[in-house]
Amino acid sequence: MDHNVSGTEKSSPPRPPREVAALRGPLHRVWSALRLKPDKNNVEEIENNGIRLAYDLKDTLTPNRFVGLWRMAAGFRTIYIFAVVAAGFAALSRSAVFYLLRYFVDDVLTGADRQWQIPWVAAGILALALLQGFFSFGMGRLAAETAEGVARRLRNYLYDHIQRLTFTYHDTMQTGELIQRATSDVDTLRRLFQDQLIGIGRTGLLFLVNLIALTMLHGWLALLSIPLLPVVSVASFFFFRRMTTVFESYQSQDAAVSNRLQERLTGVRVVKAFARQSYEIDRFEEENWEKYRRGVMIAKLHTLFWPIVETLTGAQLLFGMFMASRLALNGEITVGTYVAFTGLLIATIWPVQGIGRLVAHVSTGLVSLNRVQEIIRQEREELDKGSAATNSRVRGALQFRNVQFAYESPANEEEGEAKKTTEAKLDPGEARRRAFAERGYVLRDISFDVEPGQVVGLLGATGSGKSSLVNLLPRFYEYSGGSITLDGEELRSYSRGFLRGQIGIVQQEPFLFSTTIRNNISYGLGRNVSDEELEAAARAAAIHDVIQTFPKGYDTLVGERGVTLSGGQKQRVTIARTLLKDPAILLMDDATSSVDTETDAAIRAALQRLMQGRTTFIIAHRVQSVMMADQILVMEAGRIIQRGNHDELVAQPGVYRQIFELQVQIEADLEREIAAVVEAAEEKLDEREEGQPLPLANGSSSAPGIPHSVAKG
Repeated sequence: MDHNVSGTEKSSPPRPPREVAALRGPLHRVWSALRLKPDKNNVEEIENNGIRLAYDLKDTLTPNRFVGLWRMAAGFRTIYIFAVVAAGFAALSRSAVFYLLRYFVDDVLTGADRQWQIPWVAAGILALALLQGFFSFGMGRLAAETAEGVARRLRNYLYDHIQRLTFTYHDTMQTGELIQRATSDVDTLRRLFQDQLIGIGRTGLLFLVNLIALTMLHGWLALLSIPLLPVVSVASFFFFRRMTTVFESYQSQDAAVSNRLQERLTGVRVVKAFARQSYEIDRFEEENWEKYRRGVMIAKLHTLFWPIVETLTGAQLLFGMFMASRLALNGEITVGTYVAFTGLLIATIWPVQGIGRLVAHVSTGLVSLNRVQEIIRQEREELDKGSAATNSRVRGALQFRNVQFAYESPANEEEGEAKKTTEAKLDPGEARRRAFAERGYVLRDISFDVEPGQVVGLLGATGSGKSSLVNLLPRFYEYSGGSITLDGEELRSYSRGFLRGQIGIVQQEPFLFSTTIRNNISYGLGRNVSDEELEAAARAAAIHDVIQTFPKGYDTLVGERGVTLSGGQKQRVTIARTLLKDPAILLMDDATSSVDTETDAAIRAALQRLMQGRTTFIIAHRVQSVMMADQILVMEAGRIIQRGNHDELVAQPGVYRQIFELQVQIEADLEREIAAVVEAAEEKLDEREEGQPLPLANGSSSAPGIPHSVAKG
């Protein structure tokens, strides 16, 4: 908000009366839309004119798709109505030309005393042509303003909506499919508003105005000239229904092609590393062939329908002109009436011939509408919904009590378990475990406590449920049973937005955005970060010295997904990002699983600083990563099978001790192998210094056919 020097708020200009504003609003928006240069203020006025839908397009989800389109155009309807009105006036201007031609032929050309009117008739025709051009320009400009405005708002809405959808939805949807719907399908809807819908309206108005004009010239002749046009309308309806089905199939395959292309380009390094280019080309050609096949089917339907329409309309035009010429030859109508009638008949039938193309394009647009509405129909996460107090930092005390979790929540859980118990006559506990297994539960009866500032290690094989467990804390997923409390409050009573602000996550595979190191470290804070804060976080993450070696320092672009940095460097940048966030709870998902020993040591040192004073969960496959934890939970098949600290777990038989002994043995064997390799290398180096030839792979001291002196040299 602007303030003057004295610190008092500037007075706002008085608002006009509501009636005046309501009258001026639509006309002002239409006038602004006619300007060649887009007016951002006008666009914002349209979107904030009480009908921006508060970024919610749920009310477009109606059984009638045309009603959905009408609601989607909220805020632009006035402009679109004016576009249709302009189309009507353009049609009137065109029809008036033929009446002027009738007057010219019947009265001016045949009357010797009226030839002086020829320039005036010509001027009238020119004026009508200019009017038609003006209204056509207005129609196109207003339709474009509506189409671009609706598409712009829809893209913004979808971008916002997709980011707020649940992880469950993103787990089941392919990224390429979502991109296709948010870009290609929205662009198809833009063309629908800009060309097809206004084209159908223009065709309908032309037909109606010209039919009235034909009837005024000669009533029964007009009726004889259009009997086949209803047949065209019925054929168009059936064609529309068929094309909608075919286009749905085509759009689905188009999305499959886009998704394969996007996924393979993202993983191009893996493809090249495994020399799978030929395989991927074959798979892409299969998808592309199917798209081609469905596209050809659409083309065949087009080529079948268009000749039918053109034949029917051509026959109708020929019959109408024949009847009009008979009447003219018999003297029942004047030559001028004949000229005007045939001209109007051509002007009536010509746009009807293009109705097939319009219907096909409308079918495409409605298919895209369905695909976009499938996204709109999905329920968002409620980021700000929660009853717990969120005005202070959480302490980090956690309690898990009999927590169950399935990625797809089972229906009628208690009823199903009781039924299995009754039918199989099993122990209720065994029946419950079997029910969980059959219904896809990945966490079962999880119970443990965490004190503020404690470090909890989660150890287990892949698929044991470690990541699923920690993903419940920021409410990425909702647990299916049991309870989780944070500082004594049910976890679900905290809003997702608050929880995620209190939790820092260091992922196994670090993700960086295609921007500068500075922006990546400060990402998500929602405030300006000073250089001192940035440098302090980078130093704590042991990445500052590396950044200083780059020519542009913190302003260095890291490329797509941070491709210009090594894996360890990317991980330390994400640690710096988490340090800057200063979370109360820290989740680390095997953050050192894929780095070398030296980098592992640097990352561990950075993580030790990061964990100080924070409740921390460490997911790991290696015992070394969780040895310092206050308590270690060993997981298997979604259950906790052991718990305790390192010393306690090593002292008792079980999975933890087996893993520990196995990893100690592997490390010892690896150290012996490294020592043997180093010793062998030193011996070879000593031999080289003494002038002895190095043994070759075949065991000889020199290559066959090469003198020893040459090999020695």
